[in-house]
Amino acid sequence: VLRRVTQQHGGSGVAPGKDLPPAHQASMPQPQVARAPQIYQPSSYSTVTTQRSNNNVYAPYPYPGKVLPPPMQIQQPSQYPVHPDVRLKKLPFYDLLGELLKPSSLMPQGSMRLQENSFQFHLTPQQASDIGTYRDCRPGSKMEYIIQVQMRFCLQETSCEQEDYFPPSVQVKVNGKQCPLPNPIPTNKPGVEPKRPPRPVNISPLVKLSPTVANTIQVTWSADYGRRYAVAIYMVKKLTSAELLTRLKSRNVRHSDYTRGLIKEKLNEDADSEIATTSLRVSLACPLGKMRMSTPSRASTCSHLQCFDASLFLQMNERKPTWNCPVCDKTALYDNLVIDGYFQEVLMSKKLLSDVNEIQLLQDGSWENLVTKKEKDKDKEKGKAKSDSGSNSRANVDVDTVDLDESTSAVSTKPEEKKNAPVIDLISDSDDEEDEGPSAKQIKTSSKSASSQGTPRRNNDNARRESESPDLLVINLE
Repeated sequence: VLRRVTQQHGGSGVAPGKDLPPAHQASMPQPQVARAPQIYQPSSYSTVTTQRSNNNVYAPYPYPGKVLPPPMQIQQPSQYPVHPDVRLKKLPFYDLLGELLKPSSLMPQGSMRLQENSFQFHLTPQQASDIGTYRDCRPGSKMEYIIQVQMRFCLQETSCEQEDYFPPSVQVKVNGKQCPLPNPIPTNKPGVEPKRPPRPVNISPLVKLSPTVANTIQVTWSADYGRRYAVAIYMVKKLTSAELLTRLKSRNVRHSDYTRGLIKEKLNEDADSEIATTSLRVSLACPLGKMRMSTPSRASTCSHLQCFDASLFLQMNERKPTWNCPVCDKTALYDNLVIDGYFQEVLMSKKLLSDVNEIQLLQDGSWENLVTKKEKDKDKEKGKAKSDSGSNSRANVDVDTVDLDESTSAVSTKPEEKKNAPVIDLISDSDDEEDEGPSAKQIKTSSKSASSQGTPRRNNDNARRESESPDLLVINLE
């Protein structure tokens, strides 16, 4: 390298001696040439300094940085729709009049276990007037609201209609006052929180009936990270079981030919087999009340012919809504109930006996009374007992006739005529006896009165009458 440098500069310059020490070489004048590239590259390692970024990313030496997860994975409020497209199931005992608060999401805020949301709704002047007018204010009893403000909770699921469902550990305050909720159903399972029955909540007593004042609802619940919940408020009119029965009779009556066709189909489907069903037995007693039905009905989703009384079924669901068929225990909703015209004709038919609660359905779709052997035997015994008692009474009765006629003065003297039917004529001897009336005359027909007041001839007649002892005494008062 030094040779090239001296040649390029015309041999001028002094090459440093090989034997000089480094200090003397440094003090010697150096040629003005470009430095050769370094043979050894500097190390790529640098001092490690801890740096903090906005994303809380730490880069420990020598591995690349990692993002630490948050302590709890809670969905941000922006991921919850304010008004989800949730549809709640229609309640049969309530007519929907208005929607005061659309189904709204219960949005958890932060990582706290207990969450709280607030909602507001207003009443129109007409709504406030209707709620205050249609209420029963009887003294000494609880106020009953016919038109109610109803609050409902459900799961935030949009695929189908939702039933009422309360969030865990839910508490509600309406205008700052605690709202009573259905009592939880106790459970014997350890570690399982008891659930409240799925029912709507009537908040009418806590609502301010004013169109100018807002009503506030505060909902507190335990966050459930696997489920979302929604709350809605409606204005409804409460119905009774009698009103639902009237609606059912006016629109859901099935013609008798439909049931007659079902009977033929059931009895003729096994006609070719060796063991065929030739008749069906159906009870006319309701499985709920064990009494004869007045309005035979069943659900259109049921496949059996047995009916139940619609009135008792609606009354039972008015107290505790289950809507299960009492025959097959399947779901029998009110919208699916029908009144069977065939069995309605059977109950109104004069052919039906008063003491028969079962009928037999035949292959041609007709029916007949089903009388058991025990009932037939009882009827035969009753008939025999009546015939025996009638014959005995006719054989043992002898008739004697006693004529109380004051107009005659003597007793007939022909003994032949008095042999089978003796006639005794009591003649009044004094004016006092005439004043005593008919009742006294009847008393004097006894043997004691005749012996004390009558003549010896009368005593003989009375003695003869007592000796014969007739079973039946006929007295002619003419």
